[in-house]
Amino acid sequence: MRKIAVINQKGGSGKTTTVVNTSVNLARSGKKVLVVDLDPQAHTTIHLGLEPPSVTNSAYEVMVANLPLQQAIVSTSQEGLSLLPSKIELASAEIELVTAVGREAVLRDALKKMKGSFDYIIIDCPPSLGLLTLNALTAVTEVIIPIQAEFFALEGLTKLLQTIELVQKRINRDLKISGVVITMFDQRKNICRDVAFRVKEHFKNKVYRTFIRENVRLAEAPGFGKDIFSFAPLSHGAEDYHRLTKEIIKQEGKI
Repeated sequence: MRKIAVINQKGGSGKTTTVVNTSVNLARSGKKVLVVDLDPQAHTTIHLGLEPPSVTNSAYEVMVANLPLQQAIVSTSQEGLSLLPSKIELASAEIELVTAVGREAVLRDALKKMKGSFDYIIIDCPPSLGLLTLNALTAVTEVIIPIQAEFFALEGLTKLLQTIELVQKRINRDLKISGVVITMFDQRKNICRDVAFRVKEHFKNKVYRTFIRENVRLAEAPGFGKDIFSFAPLSHGAEDYHRLTKEIIKQEGKI
C-alpha cells in the first residue's frame, strides 16, 4: 500500500486538482484508492461531489474524537475510490490536539487499521505547515509536490523542504519525495519555461515528465463536483493527468 501526501503550503499550486484527478484515474486503472481530505476548506470533498454541510463523520471526528476510520469513509461515484471527507470544523483540530500525547501521529495510528484495504492512500494537505500537515507527513512514506509554473512558485519552497527533512530525521525515517509535478504550464510563456528549468535544476530526476498544462476545463470541473475524466474526457487536462497517473504507477516497487 502506497501512502502519499500531496503538499504545498502555497495556495493555488494545483494540489487538490492533482489529488482528485490522479486518485480517480488510479481507481479507473483498477487500483483501490482512499483519498483523505485533510484541508478544512474541503475542496477535495466538494470536487468529489459531496457538500461539507451534509457530512456527518469526517477527518475531524477521526482525529479529535477517535472515531474509527471505517465509520467516516464514504464511497464516491468512481468505483474503487473512497473518501475520508473534510469539513470546516477540522480547522480547530490543531488547537484541540495541541495538548494531546503523540499529537503528530494521530492520523498515522488511525490509518494503520486500513493496511491491506487499499492500494493507495492519498492525502490532500492543507496549505500550511501546521499540525494537520505534520500528521500527514508522519502517516505517509511518499510526498508529491505540485508546483505552479508562475513567478512566486518557488517562494516558501525552502521552508517546505526543511519541514520534510525535519520529519524524516525526527519522526518518519521512511519519508521521501517521490515526485514533483509542474502545474498550470504554458509553453508559450517565458516565465513557465524558466520556472520549469529551475525546478528541474533543483529536483533533477524527481520531476515528473508530464507537465499539467493550463486548461480551463480543469478549473471548471470542481464547480460541477466532477473529476476531469467525467467532465471533459477529451481535454488537455484529462490527457495530462492520465499520463501523470501512468508515471506514478510505474514508480511502484521502485520508491
